[in-house]
Amino acid sequence: MVVKAKKTGNGRISYNKKARHNYLIGDLYEAGLALQGWEVKSIRAGRVQINESFIQIHKGEAFLLSAFITPLPTASTHIQPDPKRNRKCLLHRRELNRLIGAVERKGATLIPTAMYWKHGHIKLEIGLAHGKKSHDKRAAEKESDWQRQKQRLLKSNR
Repeated sequence: MVVKAKKTGNGRISYNKKARHNYLIGDLYEAGLALQGWEVKSIRAGRVQINESFIQIHKGEAFLLSAFITPLPTASTHIQPDPKRNRKCLLHRRELNRLIGAVERKGATLIPTAMYWKHGHIKLEIGLAHGKKSHDKRAAEKESDWQRQKQRLLKSNR
């Protein structure tokens, strides 16, 4: 009997840290991605960046734009890998209609917040977001500083 080693971690591939700083994120949606073989290999190697990427809706379909997947040097000999190509997001029609309505009516933005593994498939977490103004960012920073200071005070009083 062969015993498989347990995997550690939560399966997270990439996380968009700037998203929480630059946007007020509301609803979160899970989407699959239509990827090529070399992209999956590169993502397995951890060579993906979603910090500057965004989701755009075109002709009733969602696409991940400007996500950078660095091709491995041994990726392929017969195709030319494009690291910044547009990748289709796979969503249910109901979810897609909800996102289209929010973007068109409410002026929301769709941003990827995380990329992770789920049952052997690569999933993208999409956040329905509104941009923060500079005063909102300052208030959020002030609040987090206060929370940090409060924790320090509670810890020192023990």
